[in-house]
Amino acid sequence: MRPTLSPDYRPTEDEEFMNPVQQEYFRQKLLRWRAELLAESSETLFHLKEESLSEPDITDRATLETDRFTELRTRDRERKLISKIDAALQRIEVGTYGYCEETDEPIGVRRLEARPIATLSLEAQERHERMERTHREE
Repeated sequence: MRPTLSPDYRPTEDEEFMNPVQQEYFRQKLLRWRAELLAESSETLFHLKEESLSEPDITDRATLETDRFTELRTRDRERKLISKIDAALQRIEVGTYGYCEETDEPIGVRRLEARPIATLSLEAQERHERMERTHREE
């Protein structure tokens, strides 16, 4: 049985980390985000089907193709984001959501509010980015 959230509930650092209410809060937040992305994707598909590339003017056609490419690239990024949201929802179900994949330490409420799909604590993320920069420079 899932806990009921009040409309004004916001998780705080003062409560037990990833208690059932916090888990439900983030589950609902992730589901809303996922639904928004899917709705935008449906709108894009509808828009692309309605649009015609048979513009008589070559400049208009080029603009339309550029817009279409940009839109499709954005949707591809959102598709990848949806899979990260699904993974986060799965972590909520198994009880690992909110904990760093590297250290098993809590990621923190503030970081999860800003990036609900986060899998690394801030420290682990910074370490990971430093390693990437070091390898890129070599």
